[in-house]
Amino acid sequence: MAAKKLTVTPLHDRVIIKPAAAEEKTSGGIIIPDTAKEKPQRGIVVAVGAGKKDEPVTVKVGNNVLYGKYAGTEITIEGQDLLIMRESDILAIV
Repeated sequence: MAAKKLTVTPLHDRVIIKPAAAEEKTSGGIIIPDTAKEKPQRGIVVAVGAGKKDEPVTVKVGNNVLYGKYAGTEITIEGQDLLIMRESDILAIV
């Protein structure tokens, strides 16, 4: 993502993630059509909320993370397709 900052700040334990691009080819060189591409399960954190009262958020802006296949809600902010989800939907920091 570019160096510009988002104008949206997530609330509480929510984070905004820019999903990684879907794979275009298999390891054998076969081109995957758009209809068969799987939804990516990794991305980069672009905004983080303040956390809950007794639970601070552990991820930081710029972290590469893995998340569940159906986690989050797809949103479009400033022309970018992003995901907003709870921090608990994040499985790991890569």
